[in-house]
Amino acid sequence: MRIILFILRKEFIQIFRNKQMLPIIFVMPILQLLILVNAATFEIKKVNVHLIDRDQSTYSALLREKFSASSNFNIVNSSFSEKAGIEDLSKNKAGMVVIIPKDFEKDLRNNIKTKIQFLMNAEDSYSSGISYSYGNSIVSSFSESILSQALQGSQQQTTPTIDIEYSHWYNQDLDYKKYMASGILVVLITMIATFLTSMNIVREKEIGTIEQLNVTPIKKIQFIIGKLIPFLIIGLFELAFGLVIAIIAFDITILGNIFLLFGLAFVYLLVMLGIGLWISTVTETQQQAMFIAWFIMVIFILMGGLFTPISSMPDWAQTVTIFNPVAQFIEIMRRVLLKGSGFKDVTTQFSLLVAYAIFTLSVSIFRYKKVSD
Repeated sequence: MRIILFILRKEFIQIFRNKQMLPIIFVMPILQLLILVNAATFEIKKVNVHLIDRDQSTYSALLREKFSASSNFNIVNSSFSEKAGIEDLSKNKAGMVVIIPKDFEKDLRNNIKTKIQFLMNAEDSYSSGISYSYGNSIVSSFSESILSQALQGSQQQTTPTIDIEYSHWYNQDLDYKKYMASGILVVLITMIATFLTSMNIVREKEIGTIEQLNVTPIKKIQFIIGKLIPFLIIGLFELAFGLVIAIIAFDITILGNIFLLFGLAFVYLLVMLGIGLWISTVTETQQQAMFIAWFIMVIFILMGGLFTPISSMPDWAQTVTIFNPVAQFIEIMRRVLLKGSGFKDVTTQFSLLVAYAIFTLSVSIFRYKKVSD
């Protein structure tokens, strides 16, 4: 134990003397959290619309006003030509063309079914789908208001409607930042644990100090524990600091048990430290370690459910995510932070993380060679 404490002291001194590492540990994660949470959103606001009104009637003017009043749309151009609308789509001046047909008001007054055409820029299928949903909602609202006006003072019996009452659980304000912040926090501590662990040991190889350590009486397990614990502590500190920033900047309320969250984070960090240690055993330079770590991280993050829901992925991809520790911990973070889930609700994810931790650390320790053993 005394030897491990000496190694820990040496590691912390080495970390805090490294002027290049300090910004990576303390400055970069906070900047990334503040920037990414505000930037990485799937909310669609102010879709540019090219409006083609071929009717020029009172009803078409009312529909135009509804689009103008919506916070989701911005009418940037209007014309009578479909060709002009398509040209705006091709030049990205508009993301949507709304075409109001001729005799629009006449057909509505005569109870004849009419159609409004949406031309969508579907380069981004997700955005176009959301834009269509917003537009459809406006047209439905307009149709209901017109029907209501037509029936005022009429003896015609209306069909009873069903009122829908709804509430949004776990994110009442529908604030996408709360959803993203929990996932981005996982990415930040993942990068800290994996990148720094892999590069720290490789740096010892580059400057030659690893050879000096290898010929000392320090046992391999003592050396590895002494190397990993500092970054485990730093990872937990980054998580705590990130949560404070998320509470202050994004008004996130921690609904679950904070001790449960940090206990699960401890296990998760062991997994990522094991991966970082393995990378250090198969590389000789910090550049090599960075490339391999980045390659692994990109796959983990993109398939981790941060930007694309796992349920929307193909079946084979959903199967692959079972072996993705980032996906498991993002699920844990969102459940504990936003839903207030307890340990029994994340037992599956916890069991997988424990299995991954045992596997990655075992492989890494086996791969690491110490001359004096």
